[in-house]
Amino acid sequence: MIITNRAKLGLGVLLIIAAGVTGFLRFRRGAPAPLEIGDKAVDFTVPRLDAGEIALKNYHRHVVLVNFWATWCPPCIEETPSLEKFAEQVKPYGIDVIGVSVDQDPAALAKFIRDYHLTFPIGRDPQQTLSGRYGTRLFPETYIIGRDGRVASKIISNIDWEDPRIVSFVRDLAEGSRQ
Repeated sequence: MIITNRAKLGLGVLLIIAAGVTGFLRFRRGAPAPLEIGDKAVDFTVPRLDAGEIALKNYHRHVVLVNFWATWCPPCIEETPSLEKFAEQVKPYGIDVIGVSVDQDPAALAKFIRDYHLTFPIGRDPQQTLSGRYGTRLFPETYIIGRDGRVASKIISNIDWEDPRIVSFVRDLAEGSRQ
């Protein structure tokens, strides 16, 4: 059997395509699946802008909202005032809000925190490592984690955190799981 140069070239191109598809599929399998309701929350430690760090394990047996956001994200900016008011309102019930900013510019983040008078802890994830582990691709995205460490709700995009339904849901989650 005689194989022409043209056939060799075609076979080479097919092998390159097959290798590329195989590599892509392996890469996709390596990416974490987004966390869903009922999944165990991914534990994390992220640096704070104002020094120190935020570790999810320090909120053991609390209801925690982990909000992934950025200062350059219009829906994030829109929800920020209501999220701050929500954080103040629910803190007495053992509910904590943690912001995780994917901003790369710490000065822009610091200015945003000052301008919006944010009091809840804000960690930094500029390489989007943690948000990637959670499966977050759009901002803002919030995970509500119950006292058992499992995702109780997942909210993609911005919402009005002062909506009585969300306040009631989170308070019921905190009060219903006290032990």
